[in-house]
Amino acid sequence: MTNPTNLASADADRAPSAGPRAGRREWTALGVLMLPLLLVSMDVSVLYFAIPQISADLEPTGTQQLWIFDMYAFVLAGLLMTMGSLGDRIGRRKLLLIGAGAFGAASLLAAYANSAETLIAARALLGIGGATLMPSTLAMIRTLFTDPAQRSTAIGMWSGVMTAGVALGSVMSGVLVEHFWWGSVFLVNLPAMALLLLIGPFLLPESRNPAPGRFDLLSVPLSMAAVLPVIYGLKEIPSEGWNVRYVVPVTVGLLFAALFVHRQRTAESPMIPPALFRGRGFAPAVSLNLLSSFGMMGSAFFTTQYLQSVLGKSSMEAALWGLLPTVLVGVAAPVAAHLVQRGVHRAYVVSGGFVLAACGYGMLTAAGTDSMWLVLGGAGVIASGIVTVMSQMMDLALGTVAAEKAGTASSVLETGAEFGGALGMALLGSIGTAVYRHEVPDSAPAAAHETLGAALAEAARMPSRAGDALTAAAREAFTSGMQAAAVAGALLLLGAAVLATVSLRQVHVREPKPTEQDKVCV
Repeated sequence: MTNPTNLASADADRAPSAGPRAGRREWTALGVLMLPLLLVSMDVSVLYFAIPQISADLEPTGTQQLWIFDMYAFVLAGLLMTMGSLGDRIGRRKLLLIGAGAFGAASLLAAYANSAETLIAARALLGIGGATLMPSTLAMIRTLFTDPAQRSTAIGMWSGVMTAGVALGSVMSGVLVEHFWWGSVFLVNLPAMALLLLIGPFLLPESRNPAPGRFDLLSVPLSMAAVLPVIYGLKEIPSEGWNVRYVVPVTVGLLFAALFVHRQRTAESPMIPPALFRGRGFAPAVSLNLLSSFGMMGSAFFTTQYLQSVLGKSSMEAALWGLLPTVLVGVAAPVAAHLVQRGVHRAYVVSGGFVLAACGYGMLTAAGTDSMWLVLGGAGVIASGIVTVMSQMMDLALGTVAAEKAGTASSVLETGAEFGGALGMALLGSIGTAVYRHEVPDSAPAAAHETLGAALAEAARMPSRAGDALTAAAREAFTSGMQAAAVAGALLLLGAAVLATVSLRQVHVREPKPTEQDKVCV
């Protein structure tokens, strides 16, 4: 005879205990939260078309130009855990509003920067502001939506906006730079931040950890020393190879990561409480979310270059075509949430998302040098599968932690995603680069063996027949590299699907009942 207790346990993930349902006020507040999230994600790619004008106006050195582009993402990644923990202590709404003010002020400084040094500093300040906004918006969803089904829908919207923002940033940059000066790409942040500062205090509830303990200052530099060198090294490896200049930072970062973990285990009041990972579901959620980010960024490394350098699209054309795969993203997360709410076990929904993304990589393995629709379709299928996984893992992670830990939990998830994205670009990019260098003819100039972009530049300086031959060979070599990387990506995601099934099958979320401290509306 079946034990009723076991039945209840098996159904816990499918029908978690519901809190009060959100109304119009909460959904309006979610709309307000989407504005800063969209802008923070757009700022990752908003300089895509502005760099040429910035170079002509501010005359940065090559190194300064790289830092203008990368400083924002580095600071953002390095401070996510610090800001998530800080928000749990001082209040997420307070931190969100402080971050909105800082983001707006830094945007104004960046728009009117009169030197490369000033712009780099402004980009760093934008990263600080962004690091306060991202975990705060996700943590506040945990506070606004205590009903699991509604929260799942809200997190799906959060995931879709974050993913679409990166693609929209480059397009918006191209449109604004075409009609205005380069500083306009930063000024668009001001109205949204002003709106958040005006109506946020009335719509958004304040929430914090009622007993957070002392803030562990030593964990701040340790966390940054763990994150920044690893992200930096992994971002450079795809284009530069496994050079000692980039392997050493990754190694140093991993050593600091070990020190950071030791600090969290031994500190009286750690920044990231180890108890978070003892909750059933949180550790698998972080790991699977990292793997999903691996798959997303690994494919983006190739599809962007394919559109520009293989098909010969202009930067603006490539950015516009690159928007097409995001159309499917808006459908994936709501469908996944609906399936879970209808009784399909989360393990199967997540593993299905990984299999779908693997099928997208499978489509890339069949691409030739004139397969735009196949590549765009593959990118769309990958994005749909990955967003399915991401939305479910965020929902699972937030559902397994008490509301007072939501900021810290959000920051761990997002930091893991940053690591996963950088790792995807490094490993899949390295596979593609190795195959490319092997496939380029030995007779080609030395520079042409480094990257497709270098090969096209060399071809442009050669006589027409020789240049055309080098261009065709380099494009074939790059496509072969993309196919090889796609095989590796598909295999990894199929392995992730198996891991998701095994690790999530026995995860049954029983959410803590809402308390008065979970939601304090002001």
